[in-house]
Amino acid sequence: MSIFDKKTKKDESKDEKKKEIKEIKEVNEIRETKNGLKKSRSHLEYLILRPHITEKSSGLSAERKFVFKVEKSANKTEIGKAIEKIYNVKVDVVRIVNMPSKKRRLGRSMGKRSGFKKAIVQLKEGYNIDILPSTAQSDVAKK
Repeated sequence: MSIFDKKTKKDESKDEKKKEIKEIKEVNEIRETKNGLKKSRSHLEYLILRPHITEKSSGLSAERKFVFKVEKSANKTEIGKAIEKIYNVKVDVVRIVNMPSKKRRLGRSMGKRSGFKKAIVQLKEGYNIDILPSTAQSDVAKK
């Protein structure tokens, strides 16, 4: 065996490792949707954790404002792009609020409720998101 043969074997093993890593990444990106079809998600879609549904946030939906819990690392532009991609709407304004952690007590022991980041997203005229069922939205509108 010559020196050149050893180098090609190393190069081949590196190529194989790169292929394996690429395959693993592709498998990790595939997620199942509600209807069972497979779809890959971009990193932007992972920034939106879930809608933040409270009395106040459900009242804001009449003004085309919707509240979402988001990742701590998310910024306004990324949140806007993610909402546009997930819900197929046009975002007008994104506002961010960092909710601090709070102390909680159970008997003698003290603990902490973790803080989170929430985004208030206002949509452009003519766009809407159905987060709540229609009956719940009509109940909020009556009050």
